[in-house]
Amino acid sequence: MDKRDSSFGELVSKLEASIRDVASMAKGSETESENLLEFGVLAEKFVPILDDLSDNDKAKGSSPMRKAVESLDKEFGRAKALIRSPNAREAVKQIEDLTHDLGRSLGLVLFARLDISTEIKQKISALHRELMNTNFTTSQITSSSTSSEMGFYSESEVEEEEDNIVEEERINLDINDLVLQLKYGDDDQLKCALLGLQHVVNGKVVNQEWISEHSIVPILINRLSVGKQNSRLTVMRILRTLASQDAINKEKMADDGSLSVLVKSLARDVEERREAVGLLLSLSDLNAVRRRIGRLQGCIVMLVAVLNSEDSIASNDACKLLNALSSNTQNALHMAEAGYFKPLVQYLKEGSDMSKILMASALSRMELTDQSKASLGEDGAINPLVKMFSAGKLEAKLSALGALHDLSSSTENIQRLVSSGIVGYLLQLLFSVTSVLMTLREPASAILARIAHSESALVNPEVAQQMLSLLNLSSPTIQCHLLQALNSIAAHPSASKVKRKMREKGAFQLLLPFLTESNPKIRTDALKLLYTLSKDSPEELGEQLGESHLFTLVSITATSISMIEKAAAVGILSNIPIADKKATDAMKTANLLPILLSAKSSSSATSTSTDQAELWLEESVAGVLIRFTIPSDKKMQHFSAEHGVILSLVKLLSSGSPLARARAANALAQLSQNSFSLAKSKRSRWLCVSPSSDALCEVHESFCKVKCTFCIVKAGAVAPLIHALEGKEREADEAVLDALGTLIQDDNCENGSNYLAKISGVAALIKVLESGNVKAQEKALTMLEKIFSIDEHRLKYGASAQMVLIDLAQTANSRLKSTAARILAQLELLQIQSSYF
Repeated sequence: MDKRDSSFGELVSKLEASIRDVASMAKGSETESENLLEFGVLAEKFVPILDDLSDNDKAKGSSPMRKAVESLDKEFGRAKALIRSPNAREAVKQIEDLTHDLGRSLGLVLFARLDISTEIKQKISALHRELMNTNFTTSQITSSSTSSEMGFYSESEVEEEEDNIVEEERINLDINDLVLQLKYGDDDQLKCALLGLQHVVNGKVVNQEWISEHSIVPILINRLSVGKQNSRLTVMRILRTLASQDAINKEKMADDGSLSVLVKSLARDVEERREAVGLLLSLSDLNAVRRRIGRLQGCIVMLVAVLNSEDSIASNDACKLLNALSSNTQNALHMAEAGYFKPLVQYLKEGSDMSKILMASALSRMELTDQSKASLGEDGAINPLVKMFSAGKLEAKLSALGALHDLSSSTENIQRLVSSGIVGYLLQLLFSVTSVLMTLREPASAILARIAHSESALVNPEVAQQMLSLLNLSSPTIQCHLLQALNSIAAHPSASKVKRKMREKGAFQLLLPFLTESNPKIRTDALKLLYTLSKDSPEELGEQLGESHLFTLVSITATSISMIEKAAAVGILSNIPIADKKATDAMKTANLLPILLSAKSSSSATSTSTDQAELWLEESVAGVLIRFTIPSDKKMQHFSAEHGVILSLVKLLSSGSPLARARAANALAQLSQNSFSLAKSKRSRWLCVSPSSDALCEVHESFCKVKCTFCIVKAGAVAPLIHALEGKEREADEAVLDALGTLIQDDNCENGSNYLAKISGVAALIKVLESGNVKAQEKALTMLEKIFSIDEHRLKYGASAQMVLIDLAQTANSRLKSTAARILAQLELLQIQSSYF
């Protein structure tokens, strides 16, 4: 048998004998103290635990276990002396202290971390907690531990108990051993040493001289960089305590190496991050620390991340630390780059002139997200920048304008810019002829272009006029920005007053020369503005637009590679009044019609096209084709038909926008108005010829040809016209009904009615009655009245129409009411003498 095993067994036997003596003396005391009786009961609970440990081989060779047993033996020796004393009955406080000391000694057993069974650990933990929680009074003993009374603890509670025990006896361990374990111990030894150090530091058992002499701070910093998470957390807490106790300790944590180690903990788990930021905050009252932290790579970025975390304690400390660091302008810039802008904004508001210029210049160079730009606006960056621009010297103006230009790309900042009063300052700058300010004009015009997207730009109509007057006084870049701004303003739905003022100030005369501008961007923007202004005033456009301008527009349509430019040019042509025959002749001379049809057919193959531009071009082409199909000029209609206009119009009915379909239907209606007269002339010419029945047109009863009689039946236009009525869009209803109405003219109403009924046209007319506007309803009622004059159709479709007819007869305006009542009379649902008439 090993001598250590033998000596450990003897030690345990001696302790057990001592315990039994104490228990016996306490129970047999002549003082009959209830406190002593209870103390005796607690003492007896040690015996079975010691029996279990004496059988454990690892316990026999464990130095911590031997120290624990020796400590218990010492405490029970004190107990004997106390019980024998004549004042034992009144010595309540001494008995209570002795009980707690026994608990601490027993805690050393848990501290030894032996490989023992869970059952033994539970017994030790239960007794330890019972001893530590026992409170003696003159009449009773109280314990806050319900679990200890039951004698049972869970495994997690046992481990928690082990982790939280910090005993007085550790102080008695050799202090050199503690320092050595701090320096060189393995993970378990380090954990034990840290718990001991934490106890002596918190209890101020050791002084600053000892801490400095043994280089405790450098040792802890070193272990912080290599220890496990639990140990790092304890190290951090000890360091925070040391920092709070003495400035010398702070200075030892303030070198670059130590701070680098601390900063790494900012990227770790929640608890360690919280301790790290708290420690850095406590160190930040040193100038050197603030200076060095700002230079540590990634530190400010991590602090901003902590600031934005859900940990309120760490976030609050990070905010305080960042604010402390922001006394350095470079730190404030690093914070802004990391997404924390308040220090930068504060410099813009209250910093020196040079600080303001530094911050504004940095802002203009930063790659900011839209969210960051909005945050800067929300934090109050706009107003101080505008103040710098309006009242500062040239360098301040330039840096502020660059920052404002960057921030103005955020839609959330536009209203803030308008409210700041910057528009007046920008215009004032653009009108300036001072040479030193010329470099500011381009960014100023760019900001104006962005502000113009806001409806707030309409508040002062003079703004648009002033920008218009600047066009001929500016460089190409500024012209682009001004035209962009004017287009944005003119495009607002409520800009009619502004547009009228622009026309009154000579907008057409100013813009028409730009049709020959070599810069394609300027030319395109000028065309777009001309188009928008001419929509509201086509007569004035016709007056201002000379033949040379018209030929230029046709040339652009033919040669431009930009779909938007083509669309704008054709749009202007479509806005010229149709009654202007001189313009029509000039367009024909310029060969516009084939150019239009070619531009439309090739639009989808153009590399620079967009869907929106294609739709605009189609709508504009359809608008011009109305001019080439007016019913009063059959010669022009034949010219158009020969060039394939009717086929293009039918295609637009199937694939165009609602406006393009409406314009295409309008043009087809104009062509179809002459179909009956042309069909009759064909019949008289072919009296001796008997054409096949298949070739005859069902409506015109003629050998119709699309290019000769403009027949929409033979062109296949009727089906897409009816389909347009069946859809949800109502914009084309009136034009479509005009086109279909040409099929039931009075001299051939029956054929047209039969054809429309055959291809489901009656149902489409009824849908218009249900959801169309008043004018469309009126046209549909007129057509239904003609169709229902035929018995067959009245009997077949009358029932499906009667409900909507009754509703119109009751609720519509007088004109619709009268027509609806007449149809109801046709259907024999209303007497002809009714008051509806």
